Amino acid sequence: MSVTLATRVVVVLSTLFVVGACQRITETEQVTSTSVSIPYEKYTLANGLTVILHEDHSDPLVHVDVTYHVGSAREEVGKSGFAHFFEHMMFQGTKHVADEQHFKIITEAGGNLNGTTNTDRTNYYETVPANQLEKVLWLESDRMGFLLDAVDQDKFENQRETVKNERAQRVDNQPYALRFELIGEALYPEGHPYSWLTIGYVEDLDRVNVSDLKAFFTRWYGPNNAVLTIGGDIDVGETKAWIEKYFGDIPTGPEVKQPTPQPVTLNETRYLTLEDKVHLPLLQITFPTVYARHPDEAPLDVLSDILGGGKTSLFYKNLVKEGMAVQAAVSHPCRELACEFQLLALANPAKVASLSELQSVIENTLEEFESRGVTQDDITRTKASIEASTVYGLQSVSGKVSALAANETFHGTPDLVAEDIARYNAVTAEDIMRVYHQYVKDKHSIILSVVPKGQPELASKTPTFSRPVRTIENVEHAESDYSGTVASDFDRTVMPKAGPAPIVNVPNFWETSLKNGMPVLGITTNETPTVTLSISMEGGMLLDPKGKAGTAYLTGLMMNEATANYSNEALANELAKLGSSIRISAAGRYTQIYVSSLTKHIEPTLALLKEKLFNPAFNNNDFVRMKERVIQGLQQQAKTPSSLARRARDLILFGEDNRVSLPDEGTLASVQQITLDDVKAFYDKYYSPNKASAVIVGNLDKTKAGALLDFVGQWQGEDYTFPDYAPFPEHKSNTIYVVDSPDAVQSVVYIVQRSLPFDVTGDHFKTRLMNFPLGGGFNSRINLNLREDKGITYGANSGFLGGKTLGWFEVSTDLTAEHTAKGITEIFSEMQQYIDQGVSDDELRFMRNAFTLGDALEFETPRSKARFLRQLHSYNLEKEYRKEQLDIIRGISIEEINALAENYLHTDTMQIIVVGDYSAIEGQLKALNMPIVSLSIATNERKALN
Repeated sequence: MSVTLATRVVVVLSTLFVVGACQRITETEQVTSTSVSIPYEKYTLANGLTVILHEDHSDPLVHVDVTYHVGSAREEVGKSGFAHFFEHMMFQGTKHVADEQHFKIITEAGGNLNGTTNTDRTNYYETVPANQLEKVLWLESDRMGFLLDAVDQDKFENQRETVKNERAQRVDNQPYALRFELIGEALYPEGHPYSWLTIGYVEDLDRVNVSDLKAFFTRWYGPNNAVLTIGGDIDVGETKAWIEKYFGDIPTGPEVKQPTPQPVTLNETRYLTLEDKVHLPLLQITFPTVYARHPDEAPLDVLSDILGGGKTSLFYKNLVKEGMAVQAAVSHPCRELACEFQLLALANPAKVASLSELQSVIENTLEEFESRGVTQDDITRTKASIEASTVYGLQSVSGKVSALAANETFHGTPDLVAEDIARYNAVTAEDIMRVYHQYVKDKHSIILSVVPKGQPELASKTPTFSRPVRTIENVEHAESDYSGTVASDFDRTVMPKAGPAPIVNVPNFWETSLKNGMPVLGITTNETPTVTLSISMEGGMLLDPKGKAGTAYLTGLMMNEATANYSNEALANELAKLGSSIRISAAGRYTQIYVSSLTKHIEPTLALLKEKLFNPAFNNNDFVRMKERVIQGLQQQAKTPSSLARRARDLILFGEDNRVSLPDEGTLASVQQITLDDVKAFYDKYYSPNKASAVIVGNLDKTKAGALLDFVGQWQGEDYTFPDYAPFPEHKSNTIYVVDSPDAVQSVVYIVQRSLPFDVTGDHFKTRLMNFPLGGGFNSRINLNLREDKGITYGANSGFLGGKTLGWFEVSTDLTAEHTAKGITEIFSEMQQYIDQGVSDDELRFMRNAFTLGDALEFETPRSKARFLRQLHSYNLEKEYRKEQLDIIRGISIEEINALAENYLHTDTMQIIVVGDYSAIEGQLKALNMPIVSLSIATNERKALN
C-alpha cells in the first residue's frame, strides 16, 4: 500500500491521452471525453479465478501478476511469518517444474520476476518479452495447482533458514528496523493481525512444519482467492485460450470471505524506548486512524502531506530547516484492516539533547497548523500531485497491471481511476481540519524513542509500555486434506515453446548542439505527456580539493536550497504546484541535474531550473545545516554494517591516497574542513558546460526541445582537467580485513580485486558474460550454493563493475555469523572450481538466452531511455553497438569463457572484508589460515590480529 500522497493514486487521465489499445471495458462506465480509465477486460473462470486483461502495444513485452488475497493478516497466532515463508516455497518447484527452474526459465526467457508478501496479499509477477507469455502462464498455473506434489522436508527446512537469514539481514542487523515490530506490538492488541511483522518471529518460524504449509496452501491458494492480471502486447483471444487451458482445470478452493476492517483505538499514550546500534536518535509518533478507502483516508493523506510532505511542509520548516532534525516526515500508510498516522523525526544530536525537545517542537508544530489552517496552495499542491502521479504511474505496463490487480483484490473493481481522482479532488479545507481534530489533536498515540545503546536518557520519556511476553504453547499443527489435483487433458510436463521473438529496435534518437557547444541527445515519444531531462557535468567527486573530500557532494546539496529570488520553501512550493521535480546531486564521476515534468508544465519548470542553476543563493544558514546533515549521516553510516563494508572495500581496492576510496559525501574529517567559500569556488569552476551533456526524453521534437534549452546554450564556463590517480595498493596474497561490529547477528562479507574499466564490446563486457553462471543471477553457482543448498544467506552474488577509468570484481553476501568462515570457503571453492573445470554447455546456453532475449524490457520507460542516451554519450558509443554485443554473445565459445575466468579471477590475491562481531567469529576466521587485519574505517588504522 502507498504511504504518500504522491504515490497514492495511480490512475489515467484520459482527457490527456488514451492508455493502451484495448477497447474492451466491462463492468465499468464507457470512456468519454471527460471520464478517466485504464482500459481492461475482466471475467471469471468457472473455478472462481478472476482474470483482468489490459492491452498495451507500445512495447513488445507483457507483465503477468498473480495476486492471492492472503498475507500475514490471515495467519494464526503463534504461526507468524508463514505467509511470507510460503512465498519462498512457491519458488521451489512443482509437480511438473523442477526445483529452482522458475527463476531459470524466466531469466533464460529474457525476463525478470519476483514475489512479495505484505499483511494483506501475496503476489507473484513476471515481465517477459511478449512471445514468452504462454510459458509464464504454464509456470504460474503449475504452482497454483500442483505445488504440493513437489513439497518435501528438505525444501521446507532450506527455505526456513533462508527466511530466518532474511529477517536477520533486514530486521535484526539493520539499524532502526526493529521499530516496526515494537510499534505493531504496542499499537494493536495481542492477536490483532497487524500486531506482528509480515516476516514473523523466529520462534514461530521454528514452530511450523510441512503439514502446516500444506494446510495453508489448501486453505488460501485456490483460484477463487486469486486475481490473474495480464498487461502488455497481447492478443486477447489467444491469451484467453491459454488461460482456460492452463488454469481452467484447477479445482476451486474453500470459500474465502472478505476480511472485516479492524481499526483500533488507544485508551492511553504509550511510550517505548528501543536501544539500538544507531548514532542519530529517532522519534516516531503513531496515531491509529481508519482503514483503506474509508471516507476519511483521503483528507488524512492530504493532512499528512501538509504537515510533513517535503520542503513545503511545516515539519520541514520547524524541524529540518531549524537544524533540529536531519530528516522529518509525516505519512498515512493505509492497509486493508487499519491505517496509521505517523510523525517521524531523525534528530540532529548536535542541536538536540533529548528527544523530548523534538516532541515539544512537533507538538508546537501541530498547534501552529491548527492556528494557520489550510491554505489554497495546500489544495493546489494536492491536485497537482494527483495529476502528476497519475501520469508517471503509466510509464510502465507493470505499474498499470499492479494497480488493476490490487484494486480488484481489495475492492472488487480493477479501475478505480475516476473514483480516486474524485475523492482526492473533493477534499476540502474543512475536511482536513475535521480529521485533524478527530484523529490527531490531543489523541492517544504510540511514542517510540530509538536511542543509541547505553543512552536511554535520550528518550522523550521513561517507557510506560513493555513488549508483551509471548507465552504461546501447544500450537496445533494443521492437517491438509489435499489429495492431488485432477488430471489435465494435455501433458503439463512439456514446457510451451516461445513464439517468434519480437523485433526490438534501439530507440530512434536525435542529436544537436546548443550554442555553447553542449551536446544534446533526445528521444521523441508520445507514450505519456511527460518530459525527462538530465544534464551531466563530468568530474563529480574527482574534482574535490585535496583534503576536502565531499565538496562536490555538498555543493550539489546547496544547489537544491535557496536561490537569489526564491526561498527554499517558495521554490519547492512552485514546483509542487506544477507537479514537477528538479534535483541536483553529485555521485561518483558526475554531477547530475535531473528534471521531471508534465509536458504542459515544462516551460515554467525550466524557468525554475534556470533560477536554480544560475542564481544559487549559497546562504550561510543553509550551508551550516547541509554540512551538519552530511556529518550526522556519516556518523550513522559508521553504525551500519553494509556501509562499513563498502567503505572498507573501496579503501582496500584503491588506497587511502585516492579520492575514489572515500564516499561521495567525504569523511568526518574532510567535511569539517569544507567552508562555504569552498562550495562557491567549486560552483564557479566546475559548474560549467565544457564537459557537460544533456539528454531529453518526452513528447517534444528536436526543434521544440532545442528552443526550450536555449537558456542552457547561453551558459558559459571555463574548461578544467582531472587529477591523476595516486598508485593503487598491490595485494600479493589473500588477507582478511575485519571491521568489528559487536553483537552483529550476521557477517557482511565482500571478496574483491581490482579489474577492468567499463567497455561494451571488450574484455569487461565479456567478463560480465563469463561471470553470469558464477554469480550473476539467482541460479548462479554461488547463490545456489550459499542460499539454496546451505541456507546460510538470504542471497549472494558476484560481478565485474566498472566506470570510465576504474573497475573491480566483487562477491558480496550477508552470512549468518556462525557460518562466516564456511561461507567464505564455499565462495572460494566455487570460484576455483569454475576456473579449473570451466563453464558447462547448459550454462553457456542459459547465459546466451538471458542476455539476448531481454531487449524488449530495456527501453520501456522514459527513465530507461534517458539512461541509454547517457551511456551513449558518456562512453562515446555508436548507436549500433548493441548489434556487436549480440554477435559477441552468440559467438563466444566455452574456451573463451574459460580463458576469461582464468585471466580475470585471481583467487590467490583476492582480499576478504568481513564486518561482523569479531569476538564471535574469531576462531572461524583464524581457521582459514590467512592473515587477519583489524581495520578502522574512521582512521584507516590497521592492526594484525594473528
